[in-house]
Amino acid sequence: MRALPPFSKMAPAEGAGYRRGMMAASRLELNLVRLLCRCEAMAAEKRDPDEWRLEKYVGALEDMLQALKAQASKPASEVINEYSRKVDFLKGMLQAEKLTSASEKALANQFLAPGRVPTTARERVPATKTVHLQSRARYTSEMRSELLGTDSAGEPQPNVRKRTGVTGPRPGDEKQSAAELDLVLQRHQNLQEKLAEEMLGLARSLKTNTLAAQSVIKKDNQTLSHSLKMADQNLEKLKTESERLEQHTQKSVNWLLWAMLIIVCFIFISMILFIRIMPKLK
Repeated sequence: MRALPPFSKMAPAEGAGYRRGMMAASRLELNLVRLLCRCEAMAAEKRDPDEWRLEKYVGALEDMLQALKAQASKPASEVINEYSRKVDFLKGMLQAEKLTSASEKALANQFLAPGRVPTTARERVPATKTVHLQSRARYTSEMRSELLGTDSAGEPQPNVRKRTGVTGPRPGDEKQSAAELDLVLQRHQNLQEKLAEEMLGLARSLKTNTLAAQSVIKKDNQTLSHSLKMADQNLEKLKTESERLEQHTQKSVNWLLWAMLIIVCFIFISMILFIRIMPKLK
């Protein structure tokens, strides 16, 4: 059984959350850590093109990570993010290995983000970062071999020998090829820097537009809140005035009723008195 990740390599807040998560580590999390260590070790080794186990292991890691996120007693969020970062790196590395040309592999490798925390206590540097550096060096060597037309041992390929018409490389040709390779690599680097600057500009523009939209939405929300507040105040005033009008109407009806009763009584009494006072007709 491998040791659990160390805490000394993490930031204070991150290490505290990671420590709390590991104290209550479930069996699923322990199995995920073991399988992750195994995948990192396999990725660091030289593998055959027909090797299929690593891809299956990474798929199993994804399933275990989703199950770990769905658990009620899941680890801290920074621990989950670190696991996801490493699993995504391994998945991206496998996808980069499936590309055809070395330049595409090198470009895809540059966009991979290795883990920031060692998986085991015996690691001084995260294993994914080591794998990232090894794959970058390997893809650079392959790209150099493609440009120079040599194999992995540095010998010219047969088609290059036929094209040059010589049995071995000459020092002048090697210097020229190295200069051309440096020039091509410099062009690729300039192109990548230009693309990075364009992406940075697009990101800044998107950020500016997002801030502007956020400001407009904030103002609209304030206006809407003010309108709702005024509507509530008007509703309260209307309710108060309705109650006053109802009370006034009830008072008016009461006074009218009493006035009618008084008039009727007065007429009745007047008729009685009139009958009493006036003599009867013979």
